[in-house]
Amino acid sequence: MSNITASSAEVTCNLTNEAYVAGVQFVYFSDNGSDTKSVVATVTGNRATATLSSLQGNTTYTLYGIVTATNGTSPQSAETTFTTLNPNPLTDHTAWFELPAKIEGEGSNMLTRSFYDEKSARNYTMYYDTSTYTAYWVAYPLTAGDLGSGRPNDPWQATPGISTSDQINIWNGSYGVSVGSNYYSRGHQISNADRNRDPYGTACTQTFYATNSTPQLQNGFNGGIWNSLEGAVRSLTSSTDTVYVVTGAILQTVAGNESVTYIQPKNDSKQCPVPNYYYKVLLKVKRDASTGEITSASTVGVWLPHKEYSGTSYQSYTKSVAEIEQLTGYNFFANLPEEIQASAEQNSSWSVFSSF
Repeated sequence: MSNITASSAEVTCNLTNEAYVAGVQFVYFSDNGSDTKSVVATVTGNRATATLSSLQGNTTYTLYGIVTATNGTSPQSAETTFTTLNPNPLTDHTAWFELPAKIEGEGSNMLTRSFYDEKSARNYTMYYDTSTYTAYWVAYPLTAGDLGSGRPNDPWQATPGISTSDQINIWNGSYGVSVGSNYYSRGHQISNADRNRDPYGTACTQTFYATNSTPQLQNGFNGGIWNSLEGAVRSLTSSTDTVYVVTGAILQTVAGNESVTYIQPKNDSKQCPVPNYYYKVLLKVKRDASTGEITSASTVGVWLPHKEYSGTSYQSYTKSVAEIEQLTGYNFFANLPEEIQASAEQNSSWSVFSSF
């Protein structure tokens, strides 16, 4: 093992009986369970060499090799471990615990944007794909002080700073597409009710940006189980200082080949994909009273296939954050201390999380 950095490592192994080697791949996975990959090695003589890329910083990995032999067998090497170096900051704002880690090597179609209220306080951050017109995650802190009553009259608008050609026009009306007796509504990722301390203030107005909307089945989803989940998240603020929230829409899971439905909204000629899944991952932290440092944390996730549900109970769909990281490929709550993050992200019980 050599040249280990925050994001890559070079690995070389010596082979015995190399004449019988048809190929070699290295498999590596992080001890916190959030990153699993494999790479095909280059074999020259009796040496197999590969570069392990897109590694998480300050993370311990386990590595082993698998040989494809000419006789059809697949012998496996012993395991070894290595730890990457501390990286540059994993997020743009290291004190914002809601932020997932940056994605290395992302294309020009991927935009990360943070929005601020009229007092220059952070409102929410989104990770938006201009090629699919979808925010794959929207992250924000939620407190009791963010909540109020009332709702503006749906002041949807194009998101400032992003070309309208990279957005779906839902500011001149909703999607206008029916699915049998159901229809697609403008589904908020960060709900306007999460920012209605002033229904006409900047923070609430920004939840009506077009990039914060995805097509959601209204009956049995947006108006049912999803609405119930949103309300349950808000209720958590009565017993804790801050709930850190990431809400996301997923077209396909990691390595998945799910088919994606496309619709044409009535006010736009572009084809708009319908997410196959929606999720929320939630974080609470406890701090040392004198230093303010994080001493412990708890998380939980909810993963909902996008379909009509007959009831509104979301608790049957809870997962650990570690599981949702595997499904989405994102490293959530990356600003937590590593050892606290790894432990906290194993919980899948709503009741354990809510009572933390």
